Amino acid sequence: MHTRRIGDVEVSAIGLGGMPMSIEGRPDEARSLATLHAALDAGVTLIDTADAYHRDADEVGHNETLIAKALASHDRGKDVLVATKGGHLRPGDGSWTLDGSPRHLKEACEASLRRLGVEAIGLYQFHRPDPRVPYAESVGALRELLDEGKIRMAGISNANPDQIREADEILGGRLVSVQNQFSPAFRSSEPELRLCDERGIAFLPWSPLGGIVKAGELGSAYAPFARVAEVHGVSPQQVCLAWMLAKSPVVVPIPGSSRPETIRDSLAAAELRLSEKEFTELDAV
Repeated sequence: MHTRRIGDVEVSAIGLGGMPMSIEGRPDEARSLATLHAALDAGVTLIDTADAYHRDADEVGHNETLIAKALASHDRGKDVLVATKGGHLRPGDGSWTLDGSPRHLKEACEASLRRLGVEAIGLYQFHRPDPRVPYAESVGALRELLDEGKIRMAGISNANPDQIREADEILGGRLVSVQNQFSPAFRSSEPELRLCDERGIAFLPWSPLGGIVKAGELGSAYAPFARVAEVHGVSPQQVCLAWMLAKSPVVVPIPGSSRPETIRDSLAAAELRLSEKEFTELDAV
């Protein structure tokens, strides 16, 4: 598995997004654990989660608990950087709400620490800006968690360029990651990606395949990806992830998965090399 860096930690060039294993339509626990173990077997050392990745109101942190169980039962579990997030909530009716208050973020971090069973969270990210709370106050809570040793690295998610600059300043240059939506269907985070590239901050595209899609759906919507995939004898999803990796060395995609076969397919993208012509064609989509 090729590697990239988040802060001072070397991670697999492609990580695993855990959300599909805990929200609506999730598989049973046995298949989820098999998916997580398949990722570890293939060399994944970055798993992304959040306390809000759950379905029902009484199971906050479902995905964190699931990941902790998978890591504890695998001999490579200790080699994994777990990236979790706080500041988003799910009341249990399918909706998403926000709480970016310092008090909530600190309480959420403590709860995540317990569920993950660690003394310090590897990477803790502010999940989404809360318009009711000054951004500096939310990020200030992350700074305090860093200084207290509750988290080893700090990141932000769903941020714009100004917020990236502000967060890095508040954190004293210690911002290590930005997790934004980015895919062939969602290119509006290009400015954030370029800024991260300039500053050497890891850029973690969430929903890099355009969401939880069925195999082949990406190719039908984006013909160039299907054409390149046919040439290389791989899936359009692999081509999509290889394109992202080629955009910048700071990009670390985190495709979601709930099946062993789909995460194995995604991870194979780290080995796929696109020609300059192919990259240019895909980048113009």
